[in-house]
Amino acid sequence: MRTIEVTVDVGADGTLVLRAPSDVRPGRHRATLTLVEDDEQARLDAGLAELLAMPPLLRGPWPADLSLRRADLYGDEGR
Repeated sequence: MRTIEVTVDVGADGTLVLRAPSDVRPGRHRATLTLVEDDEQARLDAGLAELLAMPPLLRGPWPADLSLRRADLYGDEGR
């Protein structure tokens, strides 16, 4: 199984036209199609750009005696 991202043209009659990459072998294939509207894609791109623009939180090195063992995190109650 592999993921192929392509741009498709949908005609007024609902026909879908696309061209598979040349390395896809001819024959029958099962496929899942997800249509992303242009405005939805723009929102997704803007959200991703906003996340990537966030400055990193630099808090310095972790304490030398920091323990991340479950027992140390949750104590005697176990949760």
